[in-house]
This record gives sequence, C-alpha cells and structure tokens, in this order.
Amino acid sequence: MNEPWWIDAIKALVIVNLLLGMFAYMTWLERKLIGRMQRRYGPNRAGPYGLLQPIADLVKLIRKESFFPGTAVGTLYISAPVISAFTALAAFAVIPFGEGWHIWHYDISGEIVNVPISLIFIFALGSLGVYGFIIGGWASNSKYALLGSMRTCAQLVSYEVALALSVLGIVLMTGSLSLTDIVAKQQDTIWFAVPQFIGLLVFFAAGTAETNRPPFDLPEADTELVAGYHTEYSGMRFGLFSMAEYVNMITLSGLCVTLFFGGWIGPWSPLGPLWFLLKVLLLIFLFIWLRATLPRLRYDQLMAFGWKILLPLATLNALVTAALVVAFR
Repeated sequence: MNEPWWIDAIKALVIVNLLLGMFAYMTWLERKLIGRMQRRYGPNRAGPYGLLQPIADLVKLIRKESFFPGTAVGTLYISAPVISAFTALAAFAVIPFGEGWHIWHYDISGEIVNVPISLIFIFALGSLGVYGFIIGGWASNSKYALLGSMRTCAQLVSYEVALALSVLGIVLMTGSLSLTDIVAKQQDTIWFAVPQFIGLLVFFAAGTAETNRPPFDLPEADTELVAGYHTEYSGMRFGLFSMAEYVNMITLSGLCVTLFFGGWIGPWSPLGPLWFLLKVLLLIFLFIWLRATLPRLRYDQLMAFGWKILLPLATLNALVTAALVVAFR
C-alpha cells in the first residue's frame, strides 16, 4: 500500500464533515418522515420543504444562552459533551466504506484506519462514550441529572453484553476481528445476515438500546427524568450530546451493514461507497420507523428484555456457531 499520511488526513476530514452533515439532515429527515407517518407535514417553513431547518437549529443553538449551574464542577461539566461527541465521531474511523482505489501513484484504502482489531476498537470507544453521560450528570450537581445519568449508564452497560455476544458468531465464522476481513469473507461466501439471522436481530435490538432510541429511550424520557443526564445543559453543549446520539446511530448502522449486509459489496465495486450509503440509509429509516410505531418500554420491561431475552439468544447463537465451525473444520 502506497498511502501517505496526508491521504489519511484528507479522508478523515471528509468523513468527519460528511458525518456532521448527515447528522444535521438526519434531524430533518426524522421529523419529516415521522410527520408523514402521523399524517402531518413536519418541517416546512425554513426554506423549500424545510431543508434549511437544520441550519436554523444550529444558529439557534449557537445563539442560545449557555447557562452554567453555579454549583457545577466546571472542567468536567464542560468536557462531558466533548467526550461523547469525540468517541462517537472516532468510532467511524475503522468502518470500511469501499474496497479501495488506485489513483495516479497512490493507493487509497476504503477506510480511514485499518487495524486488525477494529471491532474491539469500536466497542472500546462505545464504552468510553458512557463516561460522557455519567460525568455530565454528576458534574451538573443536580439530583435529576444524576438520576438520568445513572439510568442511562445502567442501560448502556447492560445491553453492551448482548451487543458483543451477538457478533461473536461472525468473529468465529471469519476468524478475524478486522472489519475489512469480515466484508471480504462475505464477498467470497454469503452475507452474514443469512447464517447469523439470530445474531442480526439481537444486534439490532441491543444497538437500538445502546443509542437510546425508541422504544428504549427511557433514559431521556421527559415524563420520567426531566430530560435525563443533560437536564442542566443548554446551547451547543446540549447540541453536542444530541450530535453524539445521532452519530452513534449512523455508526451503529454502518457497523451493522459491515457485519451482516456485506458492507460496500454491490453490483459494481467502484460504486462501493454508494451501496454502503444506501444500506445505511435503509437501516436509519428502520430506526425512524420504530420511533413512530412502538410505545416506550417501562424500565423493568426494558431491563427484563435485555437480560431474559436478548442475552440468552445471543449466547445460544454464539454456542451454536462455535459448534458448527468446529464440526465443519
């Protein structure tokens, strides 16, 4: 590979800006789709078809007063949303979006960073992102924010177990923790959504809970917790928390596409990034559809679903896959 460092820097700059732009217009798309599903218009005032609504929201967040609780722990209070946003953006660095290209004298890989343990890298960053939520709730010095952060962390830590076990079957079938190798294996055989269908269901359900999306959005349920861990945040500090959640949803969709739906694999390999984007958008549409359809779970239902249903399913799927791998080898 003849890929100098400045090509990686350009890819990182392009991908980060694409993620930020995609996050901004995901807010527009979600409100528009849910509006149609609920027989109303959604955003339709700021620009044609409401397309300038994300820009209006950004201006509002920048200009809004960013209050600071008098008893908050200053440095930690400010750094919490930064931690959440940074880990969300960094996780996308190892997700491959194309097979790679040779342009002039240089080779350009289909990901920003190709590491042999990229799957563990993503889970590690997801675990670090939890610290942003717990620190934000604690540093606000508010019992409501602290209660919200504790409930958020309890949910995220609980569903991380099922999420990790759901991909264990893929690791056993591939024999690698590299996302590039996982996509290459599907290119040679079959999309893992077929042999790992149970793992796919567990991964999607646990991933929905990991991103605090409905029906697993109790950590931020306004009627329960006064908005949760970010109760004492305003302006762009609140905006960073919101951005982290949407970027996490995009990253999780990209990871799901990579693990189960062949990543960039499509009819014509040079269009790999386009096929990858289309698959990600379809999964994001499913996230939005669930929000418009399903009622919110109670906390006891939420935890019981994770420990009594998803965890046994993920464990059984991993054991069956291990047995099959041993038998056929």
